[in-house]
Amino acid sequence: MRIGELAQRTGVSVPTIKYYAREGMLPAGERTSPNQVRYDESHVRRLKLIRAMLEVGGLSIAAAREVLAEVDAPGGTVHDMLGVAQLAVSRAAAERGTAEERRLAEREVSELARRHGWNPAKAEKNPGWAMLVQIVTTYRDLGQGEMLVLLDRYAEAASELAAAELSVVGEMAGTDGKIEGVVLGTVLGDAAMAALRRIAQEDTSQRVTARAEPA
Repeated sequence: MRIGELAQRTGVSVPTIKYYAREGMLPAGERTSPNQVRYDESHVRRLKLIRAMLEVGGLSIAAAREVLAEVDAPGGTVHDMLGVAQLAVSRAAAERGTAEERRLAEREVSELARRHGWNPAKAEKNPGWAMLVQIVTTYRDLGQGEMLVLLDRYAEAASELAAAELSVVGEMAGTDGKIEGVVLGTVLGDAAMAALRRIAQEDTSQRVTARAEPA
């Protein structure tokens, strides 16, 4: 197909398609003449993946480019791609509190990891670790330490969800399918959980409010 048809099928404008190609996010098409390039279904799929990461997953162009570079690298494993995708969706956390407060938070996070059977030494290398330390520090800094009781509930839900996600990915056909699945599962999964949590919070709040109102 020509670039115009590719744009029509994917909802991505021609200038944007050319930009993605220049940035190395979209493989080059087959040049059939000096002024003509032909694209195929693989380009349709890649553009849909790019749109999903940028528009739904909220990744930056730079983060999406890094993820796609790893997707295209030979010899990549599903576990490697999980790490790349996690790094892409993990925002840098600005440090809060004193050095002592951060040390206490790190100790709390280590204890949380042990309670749930996670290896703290390995968990410390995950991009989520620094984020969680800053979350603990921030709750305490704002006088909301009572909220930290929820972390064990979050961890339980996270363990169950991770097992389910990796089970689904494991059943996908081929390494390429698994790699794409783990990328989308991580990037879109974060967005899906945020969306579902907001829906559940509103629904639960309405139920609680209704019960509290006098008959």
